[in-house]
Amino acid sequence: MTVTLGDPTTVILCGNHFDGRADALGGPTEILVKDGRIAQLGPTVSRPPGARLIDLGGHTVTPGFIDCHVHLTMDAAHLSTQLLDSPATKALVGLRLANDYLDQGFTTLRDLGSTDPDWPTIDLRNAIAAGTVEGPRLVVAAHLIGSTGSHADVSSLYPPRWHLPISDPADSPDAIRRQVRQEHKYGSDWVKTTNTGGYFSPGDDPARVTWFDHEMQALCDTAAQLDLPVAVHTGAAEGCKQAIRCGARSLEHAYLIDDEAIAMAEDSGTFIVPTMQMTQEDLQALGQGQLTPYTAAKIERDAEQILQSQRRIATSRARIAYGTDCGMFPFSHGNLEFQAMVAAGLSPARALRAATGTAADLLDRTDIGTLKPGAVADIVAMPGDPIDDITLTTSVDFVMIGGQVRRQPAPHP
Repeated sequence: MTVTLGDPTTVILCGNHFDGRADALGGPTEILVKDGRIAQLGPTVSRPPGARLIDLGGHTVTPGFIDCHVHLTMDAAHLSTQLLDSPATKALVGLRLANDYLDQGFTTLRDLGSTDPDWPTIDLRNAIAAGTVEGPRLVVAAHLIGSTGSHADVSSLYPPRWHLPISDPADSPDAIRRQVRQEHKYGSDWVKTTNTGGYFSPGDDPARVTWFDHEMQALCDTAAQLDLPVAVHTGAAEGCKQAIRCGARSLEHAYLIDDEAIAMAEDSGTFIVPTMQMTQEDLQALGQGQLTPYTAAKIERDAEQILQSQRRIATSRARIAYGTDCGMFPFSHGNLEFQAMVAAGLSPARALRAATGTAADLLDRTDIGTLKPGAVADIVAMPGDPIDDITLTTSVDFVMIGGQVRRQPAPHP
């Protein structure tokens, strides 16, 4: 895909628009982009001399999408061998995946963990931010912090006689604090922890909590002291409650969350990132006999409860942010999360907000996820009305990031 650098000043004519905050489309509008930001937005905007004009009259224009849960340097389909790749290999493959995903409209990604003893996602984030390479904006938690035998302890994929430094379990408050401080030292934006087991890791169980309360509190307190928000991979309802009590900013997956935990999230303002398309991918793989026996057994046991939990989340007042867990399944399927959210019970407008305004709130960013003067010009568009037909989110054919045009619709013959 050819990348075209945007002119310093661009005027976009929008057939319709969604501002990232509303419950409905806002109708036709014009957007003036200058120096990488939205300078004006309204029925008509200025036409500075030499401004480039982009006509998206048949399209709905939205803020760039934000995926709050990806793994650019993990490949679940080949995890036990891919984990052994060099940090450079992981970063280079991750860069390609990030740019492919950018072409689908995802201008900001929160990467929640590399299983590498080095810091490939930090290097990748920094290279993109410096303009050394092109790609979507990255917000990074470099590694997963967890106890021995937890979902973060991926060394369980290998025989006990292999001592590979691909995970560094922490089993005491002092060890936990050391790991959080190390994440801060080397530049993580977030801390990622696991407080229950997972489905794709052997020897642990999503229905079982793996941190004691005082261990989880030590992690969250250390992160808070360093001004790092905490994202928690969690499954069991008690794991969700523990994460909320200890001050986590986001619950990732929340596979087995119950009504009490959802009420706690509503009251505390804790975000939930429910990764609903991941469940659809898992169920399809289960039906096709593609899962390992230990993964298949756990998913077969929990599938209906996971779907019920997703319906609970969808009908709640909790703050729901868009996240996919791409890397655990192909990035080319990441835009299907919109459809999975709506199928679970979210309105199309709320699903769009989850990937724009609400996701920006989760990241504590007021300059992305919205169409307003002063915001960064991360702008995407698709033909038609995605609130009327959420499947149109898979048809994004215009992408601008930071005022630079990345992708444009094919010209009419």
